[in-house]
Amino acid sequence: MKHRLMLAAIALLMLAPFSAWAGEQTVVLNVHHASCALCPPIVKSALERVTGVKTVTVSQPNEMADVAAKVTFDDGVASVPTLIAATTNAGYPAELAK
Repeated sequence: MKHRLMLAAIALLMLAPFSAWAGEQTVVLNVHHASCALCPPIVKSALERVTGVKTVTVSQPNEMADVAAKVTFDDGVASVPTLIAATTNAGYPAELAK
């Protein structure tokens, strides 16, 4: 009986959606060509529209610098390439900060 329960539990885990194993992830993106005063809000809005994004914080050290976007998202729904595509489609190419 214990053997059958163990097999059933393993089968359920194998059949569970992988998104159930997903978690919250935070990354920082370097967003280029975003040096005007209106650019950071546009970048933030583009990232917030991505499904799975929980929070976005955008900072710009000075008005001539590129933007750094700190994004917290559900990695079972969104991904770093999806975030980069969102900013790029808004006119601001991005890369994962090193």
